[in-house]
Amino acid sequence: MCEVNVTGGTCPQAEIDAYIARGTELYGRTPDAIDVKLDGEYVELAYRFHNQPFHRIRRITGYLVGTLDRFNNAKRAEERDRVKHGIGM
Repeated sequence: MCEVNVTGGTCPQAEIDAYIARGTELYGRTPDAIDVKLDGEYVELAYRFHNQPFHRIRRITGYLVGTLDRFNNAKRAEERDRVKHGIGM
């Protein structure tokens, strides 16, 4: 269910449904909430989504992998011996 917050006026349900469909088309998933700000003939939309889990993908010896469970012992050793670089913030 998409929560819709309208400020600056009223918005017909058909228009709200069109904004939800537009967000779904643009982002490939239904928004959790939409902030609709009306200003005369102008409309400002802000789509909000819940965070999705992030799956790490690594490029190791020419292969794109998410986990190492399919690697043999030699590939696992090669990955273990690599120099790991951190992200400094």
